[in-house]
Amino acid sequence: MTKLLMPYITAGVRPDWTAYLTAFEDAGADLIEVGLPFSDPTVDGPTIQEASDAALARGATPASVLAELATISAGIPLVASTYANIALRPGFAGALHAAGVTGLIVPDLPLDELAGLSAAGIEVSLLASPATPDDRLAEIGRRSQGFVYAVSVMGTTGERDRLAPSAAALAARVKEVTDLPVLLGFGISTPEQAAEAAVVADGVIVGAAVMRRILDGAGPAEVGAFVASLRAALSGPIAVR
Repeated sequence: MTKLLMPYITAGVRPDWTAYLTAFEDAGADLIEVGLPFSDPTVDGPTIQEASDAALARGATPASVLAELATISAGIPLVASTYANIALRPGFAGALHAAGVTGLIVPDLPLDELAGLSAAGIEVSLLASPATPDDRLAEIGRRSQGFVYAVSVMGTTGERDRLAPSAAALAARVKEVTDLPVLLGFGISTPEQAAEAAVVADGVIVGAAVMRRILDGAGPAEVGAFVASLRAALSGPIAVR
């Protein structure tokens, strides 16, 4: 089975931010997570917070980001990520659809409030963490769409020097309750970690490691090369433990 790769970018972080989407696609990404900058990103660590602050300082808004997305033609699915304060606004799902976005991640939306999210035509992927109880995990497996986002560690996003030990156990638990792909995220920072995660999951989500490079000035070609290295790691032989 081909392992899925979804790199992340904070929309609006640079004037040329949409050029990174093309670079990611050319590098072999299967999906792209597009983060809408938000003033209080509760699950995001320092790197994504810095990127959000930079985008907001440039004047980026959900409307401006979606307007920019509507001008490009992506050959792979775009998955927006944002917070409930934005996602629950009337007309938001329609705006996503008009911009060519096909998926949505809302990390702070309680499962009990999912019915209040009007997202016709948009696949809403739910998150599971190592602390998610079995009964709630089963409901997440039933109600998630597109894929299940397995949060490998408790806490916020950010680069880490190793894959969390909790990642394998969580991926196994999620795979027991859904036939959807299970993508591991939070802390996957290197090709080696991506390959390790692919042993137990159906793919990986890489955010902070991508954004750190962009914030440090790396252009689309250079960041695309990093994404290509992740793709190569996922496409090579996967050692089964």
